[in-house]
Amino acid sequence: MPVLNANAPPAAGAAIWLSGFRPFFLFGTLYAPLLLAGTAAAFAGWLALPAGGSTPALWHGHEMVFGFASALIVGTLLTALPSWAGTPEVRGGALAFLVGLWLIGRVALWAGPLLPQALAAAADLLLLPALLALLGPALWRAPNRFFRWLLPILLALAAADAAYHAGLLLRDAALAGLGLKAGVYTIMILFALMGGLLTPIFTGNAAGGASPRWNRRLEWAAAGSIALLALLDLARAPPAWVGVAALACAGVHAVRTARWRGWRVARQPLLCVMHLAFAWLVVAFLLQAAAALTGLVPEAAWLHVFTIGSLGLMMLGLMTRVALRHTGRPLVVPAPLRLAHAAMSAAVVLRLAAEIRPAPAVLVAAALLWAGAFAVFLVRFARALIAPSLPRAAARPAGPATGQPVEFRPAPK
Repeated sequence: MPVLNANAPPAAGAAIWLSGFRPFFLFGTLYAPLLLAGTAAAFAGWLALPAGGSTPALWHGHEMVFGFASALIVGTLLTALPSWAGTPEVRGGALAFLVGLWLIGRVALWAGPLLPQALAAAADLLLLPALLALLGPALWRAPNRFFRWLLPILLALAAADAAYHAGLLLRDAALAGLGLKAGVYTIMILFALMGGLLTPIFTGNAAGGASPRWNRRLEWAAAGSIALLALLDLARAPPAWVGVAALACAGVHAVRTARWRGWRVARQPLLCVMHLAFAWLVVAFLLQAAAALTGLVPEAAWLHVFTIGSLGLMMLGLMTRVALRHTGRPLVVPAPLRLAHAAMSAAVVLRLAAEIRPAPAVLVAAALLWAGAFAVFLVRFARALIAPSLPRAAARPAGPATGQPVEFRPAPK
């Protein structure tokens, strides 16, 4: 593994390797329309899948969670942690190494039966352990112990991916599906913790007032309620138990989201999408409760509301903010990105409608809007991601003592 040297200057012309968001946002958003095409090909029988328990739905779910979403999550973490947790910047050769592992995994999963299944699984499982090896020691030594929770979350995500591949190797589609669902729940906890840290702080700064006081009990209740729901669901507890746990999650997260008073920034697109993402999270829990307690709603409804409505909107909002700020541009949302936000919002509504009342045309429209939203980001920011940053006027450096850029306040300890 390459030696991490955070102080080494980047090679001339290699701006893409200056920060984690650059290559992972570039390749991640490029992967969105490719994944849509691959999913269509898999369902049509044109894309060969590995032998065993693999199905088009499992392949699609894996690449959505461990391929597409993981790329954007890794890019965001690698960019945020040096400022928030004071960890060294992963750049240059170390960053290229991580991106290479992600690409190897994607090639292996697209290669289908051309590779031995165990080899394809091993290739796909390389990224997260390598990321933990790079970040783990620095996170453990970070002055702010709050960020140590990332270590078990990343471990859980790697374990979920391993469970998926174990299911395929054992020709057990149920185990593979369990691994996928475990991955979704793990990302949901990460979403609740990280998004719940950033959203109120950004909102308070933009609204000209302090964000709500950190409520330790409420914050850990938010993450703990999801963990309990995940344990019950993955252990196949009685539906009534799962439904009650989902209702509890909806209540806790509704209270938490209301405390942030998102209506104060309703006209600011960068922040509005973050609050909408948490509103969709509450809807997802309510749909899961309805599915478990009444059976009138398909279980897949809550999964798609979370992955498209919550995760999709939050990704677009955070990627836009990061790409603007860390390339020296003002935090003003370009007009095309506003259309992308609207497309993602429409995609979740249509996807939910297609779950409740199946209609192929509606499903296709939802998929095209989802992929189109990320394609807009790619077209608008591709050049900025590979070019050197613009000079930032009157920028004040953030010292390692606080670990925060000027627009942030210190994170809770």
